[in-house]
Amino acid sequence: MTAPDPVDGAAAARGADRALRAAARHSAGRLTAASACSVAAAVAALAEPAVLGHTLDLLLRQDPAGARWTAWCAVVIAAEVLLDAATARLGGGVDGRSTAWLRRLGLARLLRTAPHHAARHSPGQLSARLTSHATTAGGVPAAVVGAAVALLPPVGGLVALFLVDVWTGLAFLTGLPLLAVLLRAFARDSGASVSRYQEVQLAMAGRLVEALAGARTIAAAGTAEREQARVLARLPELGAEGRRTWRIYGSTVARTSALMPLLLYVVLGVGGVRLADGALGVGGLLAAVRYAGLAAGAGAVTGRLAAVVRGRAAARRTATLFDLPELPQGASRLPEDGPGTLELLGVRVVRAGVVVLHDVDLRIPGGTTAAVVGRSGSGKTTLAAAAGRLTACDGGRVLLDGVPLDELSPEELRREVGHAFERPALFGADIAAALAFGSGPAPAPEDVRAAARAAGADAFVRRLPEGYGTAPADAPMSGGELQRLGLARAFCRAGRLLVLDDATSSLDTLTAREVERALARDVRPGTRLVVAHRISSAARADLVVWLDAGRVRATGPHAELWRDPAYRAVFGDGTDAAGEPAARPADGSGSRGTGGPYGGITRRPAQEPPGREAVR
Repeated sequence: MTAPDPVDGAAAARGADRALRAAARHSAGRLTAASACSVAAAVAALAEPAVLGHTLDLLLRQDPAGARWTAWCAVVIAAEVLLDAATARLGGGVDGRSTAWLRRLGLARLLRTAPHHAARHSPGQLSARLTSHATTAGGVPAAVVGAAVALLPPVGGLVALFLVDVWTGLAFLTGLPLLAVLLRAFARDSGASVSRYQEVQLAMAGRLVEALAGARTIAAAGTAEREQARVLARLPELGAEGRRTWRIYGSTVARTSALMPLLLYVVLGVGGVRLADGALGVGGLLAAVRYAGLAAGAGAVTGRLAAVVRGRAAARRTATLFDLPELPQGASRLPEDGPGTLELLGVRVVRAGVVVLHDVDLRIPGGTTAAVVGRSGSGKTTLAAAAGRLTACDGGRVLLDGVPLDELSPEELRREVGHAFERPALFGADIAAALAFGSGPAPAPEDVRAAARAAGADAFVRRLPEGYGTAPADAPMSGGELQRLGLARAFCRAGRLLVLDDATSSLDTLTAREVERALARDVRPGTRLVVAHRISSAARADLVVWLDAGRVRATGPHAELWRDPAYRAVFGDGTDAAGEPAARPADGSGSRGTGGPYGGITRRPAQEPPGREAVR
């Protein structure tokens, strides 16, 4: 599910601005150089009219100094052109560095938070936040500097107008209040429109990625047109917001573009009158007109202001990732040669205001294989995540060999606590690299192959086009084969605690049993915490942890728990304690829900609090 953006707009804006200031500090050197070049270019632009006007007066008087001042004109013009080019080059570098910094920060927070926090954002929205929105936001530091420096020529031109002739300055000043009103309205209206546009864009990106991920299901259901309509449902809204944004921008540019030439003509008229009265020379009139042109450049600030508005709106989207809570880690180490004793002391986990685990107290001796069973929604996956430190506890602590997991260094934690999942993801250039994936020194090739054999994956990997050198994308695999590779990766880096979260659900019964035997015989000895749905997995475990609505209902050997009809109902009727199909009596008394080989097995209704349907 996608988390909504923060409701407090002011707080979100402050967070985005903090991120942008940090991005600016990251590129402080280049930004300072770009600012210096931009200011120098503005100074050259301000000096140009005065130099040109003075040179023209000298040439009209045929003063010998005119040749020298002509050379100065060339120097000033060349300096302005070169400084503008340097500003553009440095500004592009600042944009690139700021964008890269924002992306790295967002990605780092995304990968360092607990997986359930990251899962609140859909993949499509995450992609949009880290790509297009980060790019737009990365241009803000340079755009802010550019907008600030862009005000220098207009302000300097206005001051110079007063210095050349007070009346020309006053003539230009009459239109500035209207210009200020136009720019203020533009900043207010365009900011709201851009924010809505980006919000709709994020929603559409999320739907698109969902459709791509479920392409096979859509094709099998024959609902391609319906999904296309769903993905594009908000396209008219997106188009309307886009058109509204450009209408606001276009109308503001049109008004300022009309206002500025009018002011320029007013200045030219006043300057002509002053020239006729003898109060202003030809060079002075030229300077006045050029300075009026610079002062009229205030309207061009609209474009820079638009870039800042778009960037700040995009930064608010990207900054959502910066607020993801980082999973706390420590710096401690585990005692040498510890057996892997796992203890949960009053562990409490809350999701979206719903208590998923209720004050769980549990001790699993080192070297024990413990199966976690329970109905869907009982909290099995959450318990596995807490036990392996993939999520933080909202109460209580988890200890491994007496050391709290939150006090372990990340390196020690991931070296000694391994995981295998129902739907593993393969990272690496080839299968061998994918199996060796993990922190710390890379395992030897023979260790990788031994782990694959233990997981029952070696035979089908060798049949791939390039064997262990086959790229994962080029290896057609079933769900069971993919799970075996996930198990092989976990076996390859097995520590003193190995958490298997439904990691054998796609394996056939025979393969699952072979994997369980190999886990006991060929993989580094240690403690195993297995989220189990098969009765056979629970039957072969040393200890069974029975979860019910987030609480430990009972622990003990499977054979003892099997005497409880409610425990048997977790797995359904029709199997014996070892997981084999039960013989049904000839009189039919073993039918489901009425009676069975264990004497009147009945199903109890699931005792789950509201809102727990999606919690495993």
